[in-house]
Amino acid sequence: MTEKWYITQQTLPELLNRNALRFGLRRAQWWKDGPQSSASLTYAELWRLVKEAAAGLMEMGFEKGERGAVMAYTSPQWVWADYAVICAAGISVSIYPTLSVKEVLYMINDSGAKFLFVHDETILNRIIEARPEMTSLQKIILLNGSNTNNHPDVLTFEQLRQLGVKLLTRDRLAFEKRWRSIELTDMMSIVYTSGTTGQQKGVIHTHLSFNAACCRDLRIVPPYRPDDVLLSFLPLAHTYERECGHGTATMAAVTIAYSSPQTLMEDLELFKPTVFMSVPRIYERIYVALREQTSHSPLTKKIFDFAMKTGLLLTEARADAHGFVDMSEGVNFTKGVGLWLKLKYKLADALIFKKVRAKLGGRFRFAFSAAGTLSADLCKVFMAMGLRIYEGYGSTETCNTVNLNLPHKVLPGSIGPLCNGVEGRISEIGEWEVRGDNNFLGYWNNPEATREAFTEDGFFKTGDIVEMLPDGYLKIIDRIKGIMVLDTGKNVPATKIESLFAVADYIDQVVPIADERPFVSALIVPNFEAVIELFEKEGIPYDKASLKFVGEGATRLCVAVGEELINHARLRQLVDEEVNRANRELEEHEQIKKYVILPRLLTEETGEVTPTLKLKRHVVLSNFSREIDNIYGVNKIQQPDTVA
Repeated sequence: MTEKWYITQQTLPELLNRNALRFGLRRAQWWKDGPQSSASLTYAELWRLVKEAAAGLMEMGFEKGERGAVMAYTSPQWVWADYAVICAAGISVSIYPTLSVKEVLYMINDSGAKFLFVHDETILNRIIEARPEMTSLQKIILLNGSNTNNHPDVLTFEQLRQLGVKLLTRDRLAFEKRWRSIELTDMMSIVYTSGTTGQQKGVIHTHLSFNAACCRDLRIVPPYRPDDVLLSFLPLAHTYERECGHGTATMAAVTIAYSSPQTLMEDLELFKPTVFMSVPRIYERIYVALREQTSHSPLTKKIFDFAMKTGLLLTEARADAHGFVDMSEGVNFTKGVGLWLKLKYKLADALIFKKVRAKLGGRFRFAFSAAGTLSADLCKVFMAMGLRIYEGYGSTETCNTVNLNLPHKVLPGSIGPLCNGVEGRISEIGEWEVRGDNNFLGYWNNPEATREAFTEDGFFKTGDIVEMLPDGYLKIIDRIKGIMVLDTGKNVPATKIESLFAVADYIDQVVPIADERPFVSALIVPNFEAVIELFEKEGIPYDKASLKFVGEGATRLCVAVGEELINHARLRQLVDEEVNRANRELEEHEQIKKYVILPRLLTEETGEVTPTLKLKRHVVLSNFSREIDNIYGVNKIQQPDTVA
């Protein structure tokens, strides 16, 4: 079926009701309920569950237009809670489960949320501490586990459903009347921005803007098929996974399976997805994992390197004069290339690329990249393996995609052309401005910020500086607030520097520093796993007792090391090589002159990274101010020696 029959306009409750009626027997949600087992719900079962939960909220006095918050990890339960609030004609408030109690307190009080859904008892116990200060909150609903402390303000999700059954027994039409009262222009959700530059703001989306966003995306991407499986692992509290992933998949009535970044590689083989959303950071991790799994010895590493070199040569050969590559489904990758390159590619495909595709489940069709810049090299790497990644661009305020690479015309390193149905223009200062039905209504309780966000004629000011490429494609140069300015007045785009380390072997994270400084420096976090593996291989002693890990088994990750390893000359040599490689791609004033190697990862737990893995530069610079001062010294005009 190639006709995109599913591009229709309706509220979210109308969409769920349609799916239950027309596709009631289709699998809607699929998840692991044990190490070796899984569970699922059909669209009819999902609608019944949501109906009872929404009726339960109504039984407790939840009125149309009131707010209900969801603080849970990406899971089927997150969706149940979100739909329950929305189908009861309420406004759903998304809260990241890893946020501090202080941040949650602000969001609850700012939104005036009446009910709060929490993922489990761990999160519940954190919330209970601040419960007296949450002035609007009446009840907390536990999605998983039991209310072991018998807190009077807490009930389980099953108890909520039982309350709903009670109401529906008394008034069979109560829920029906409620969800049918919702109009397209009604508010649907408040999503608080991740706060990379300051105080979080509540972005208001309506049923109209959410639906317009889904229709916009579905017009561009390849048609969904009835047997497609979307794998969901990014935070549902963000609009990217919620709309581009869940929204479009629900419109097409296909299966949504659930995973997490920690279990992604094993879940790809289990659920065999055809589509998923991701961010550049995850693609980098996928690439590293695939490289490690196919390079167990010097021989297999040589084979992998041969395959990648061959694949990249083929990608370059397939590109037109402007660098565009046709990545449509069914396209012949070797058509029009020389015989020798064609033969080498077939060998590389047989030895490596087929195995890589099998690691992704064997049914992969396409994926998307957003919420950061995907390096051109990394995009080409996946292209070489026959894997389609379409990079796009958007924000919480635009309900995601306003630019997207076209399947038949991918330009690595770009965000693609303007999407159909969206207007765009470049301002005098180079800022990308957009207008369309997908744009948010405004910031909750913040009319001043709302006014500042739009131009006088209604274009949203994205805050990103762009460069026009051939055929209307765009490239993000940097955030307006992310462009660093040296004390000489020269501009240094942080994103440009960061992207050069996307596929570095021994560097995991890079934070460039330049504002009001005489030269560019950087905070660098090594790829601890790769460094440790190399040290073990070369027999280099180091303090193993100082290593700190998180996770177990396949998800075990080294997040911190000791000073002995950080100060080792061999590590310095590895980092020097990576930095020098990047510097060769930069202008003289953009090059990293000095750096500090950090002993730990920058994480969400320390407040240095958002849930979508974007760096909070202001937090990082504050946390490591002493190290930065040491780089430049007291006399900040002294020019250092170039990196060796």
